[in-house]
Amino acid sequence: MANKLELTWYGKDEPILVEPRLLIENAALSNTAADPDTENMLIHGDNLLALKALESKYAGQVKCIYIDPPYNTGSAFEHYDDNLEHSQWLNLMRPRLEILKSLLAENGSLWISIDADEYAYLKVVCDEIFGRSNYKTTISWQRKYSVSNNFKGIATISEYILVYAKSKDFSPNLLPRTAESIARYVNPDNDPRGPWKAVDYLNQATTAQRPNLCYDIMNPFTKAVVKNGVKAWKYEYPTHQKHVEENRLWWGIDGTNSVPALKLFLSEVRQGMTPHNWWPYDEVGHTDEAKK
Repeated sequence: MANKLELTWYGKDEPILVEPRLLIENAALSNTAADPDTENMLIHGDNLLALKALESKYAGQVKCIYIDPPYNTGSAFEHYDDNLEHSQWLNLMRPRLEILKSLLAENGSLWISIDADEYAYLKVVCDEIFGRSNYKTTISWQRKYSVSNNFKGIATISEYILVYAKSKDFSPNLLPRTAESIARYVNPDNDPRGPWKAVDYLNQATTAQRPNLCYDIMNPFTKAVVKNGVKAWKYEYPTHQKHVEENRLWWGIDGTNSVPALKLFLSEVRQGMTPHNWWPYDEVGHTDEAKK
């Protein structure tokens, strides 16, 4: 395609051909007798050949893939070389990513652990393979909880997880609510609808900006008329009237708050929490903990 934006490197245009492979069970190492219907597999061998073998049976069926490739950091590890020239590293990654994409279901996603050394290049290659519109986010994982004062320069305490979807059909699950988030909902007035939390009833907009949200309301406990000050209300008058009828306004434990709050009931909110792209070590662990 003319004027196509892409990352190029030495050897990119030289295709890596991988012939179809078959997976052969090693009965001596298998434990299928315990569960003959299991679909779990532990594959020993070159991962490109393994992926090619999986492709023939599982193409378009995998919901979630997580990979932790060599970071190419310049260190030598026991089981693989982590000190490749950048073009070599990209040539190793690209064919594997292409097969991984073919394995994914339409609503599937790929999660890739990486650090800063190759992150930017990997991101561009994934944009090319999966489509930039299918990039979902980059998660920052706090892999270290402390930094030595003797370190010279800017210390790196986080790594990344690149997240790509196969298509727009991908939809992430909600996270379970934490005890801390549930504790924000209380029931000081013994409302039969259960625990709730108070939500601000005032708008960020001023009365001049939103005149349609300016009206007098009455405190049912003190019978005082409450007028808009600087800020407008969040809701139009018909909605406010509905809140009054449904006993959704909270004027404080003694009913003397200057403005009301809205009751948001735990039973009415989504029963889960929106995932985000910052993973602190106290929630997901760190490398020192993993080593121990």
